[in-house]
Amino acid sequence: MLRRITPVLRGLRRYSSLEFDVPEIHPLLLKRAEVMKTQIKDLEKQIGDGDFDPELNKKFSSLSYIIEHYDNYMKDKENVEGLKHIDDPELIEDAKEELASLLPELTKTSQILQTKLLPPLKHSDNACILELRPGVGGSEASLFTKDLCNMYINFANHMRWRYSIISEQESNSGFLNEMIISIDEPGSFNVLRHESGIHRVQRIPHTETKGRIHTSTSAVVVLPKMSSGDEKSLADDERQFKPGEVRIDTMRAGGKGGQHVNTTDSAVRLVHIPTGIMVMQQDERSQPKNKAKAFSILRARLAALEREKEIAEQKKLRTDQVTTIDRSDKIRTYNYPQNRVTDHRCNFSLHDVEGCMQGQRLNDIIEKVEQSEFEDRLQQLIQGS
Repeated sequence: MLRRITPVLRGLRRYSSLEFDVPEIHPLLLKRAEVMKTQIKDLEKQIGDGDFDPELNKKFSSLSYIIEHYDNYMKDKENVEGLKHIDDPELIEDAKEELASLLPELTKTSQILQTKLLPPLKHSDNACILELRPGVGGSEASLFTKDLCNMYINFANHMRWRYSIISEQESNSGFLNEMIISIDEPGSFNVLRHESGIHRVQRIPHTETKGRIHTSTSAVVVLPKMSSGDEKSLADDERQFKPGEVRIDTMRAGGKGGQHVNTTDSAVRLVHIPTGIMVMQQDERSQPKNKAKAFSILRARLAALEREKEIAEQKKLRTDQVTTIDRSDKIRTYNYPQNRVTDHRCNFSLHDVEGCMQGQRLNDIIEKVEQSEFEDRLQQLIQGS
């Protein structure tokens, strides 16, 4: 149908008889796309000359994906602009049908393209580590933290991502003190980094006899995973640090776990001297396994610390990590009586608490936060230019 309409466009007087909003991309981003087209030609030449390099091929693949969307966007936008100015009565209905099919695809392409054209965030291709700890609210905060752990595990299952529990620590009364989860899917850090912050819950605890709503919090930190955290990666992890930079203490594990807890010095504590960051691991019976996990977590925390400094220099994006576990520092509220989950960074509310906790609707919230972050980053790019 488009082939039949297009030749007629050349002879038509150009004025708008069909009113549609065409998705626009900021000129700065389009300029970046043109620069990428030049880069991809250079890469094609290098690859064609037999210069094989895994990083070169990875960059070529990434740029090809962006340029493909850029070319589709420019082609579809040209077609839409042409169709908008048709005023021939015999063609206008056909033009409306063509626009109805083109505009949704153009909108989708523009959204993907805009996100990809922004400068990439550090560690966006990495897997990730989630650390969850109860905040204000006593035992109810611990129960909510456990619920959040299950939410992220459900989300990983929903996304078909591999995951493992690195560490789970409970108090003497059996309540959760800390859980560390490894999400082993490349790129999962870029998706879940928005979860860093204070999560607040408002609900009636099972132990509440008068029906009063209690408020408690949980702290979530999302770290980029820098190594696999097993005995194979241990030697490489240790080489990342200068001699004397990390103090290694071994001791007997405490808490539940069987007779080995009291008889084997399997627990490992790492202290990073320059920053004071401390990591304790005692879940495994093997000291080398605990040591490997500890070094993996330490590297992730240091990478997150470095990233936080970069973000601060860029006037603090919405991806700041947790600073306190106070209620006022919240990023999201889960209100059970109102069946509402509200993300305070983008003022979006989802009226499906159960769907969110089951992991099926969490992505709806993440997408809204990503859109809000995109607008901030674009504004910073414009101001910086």
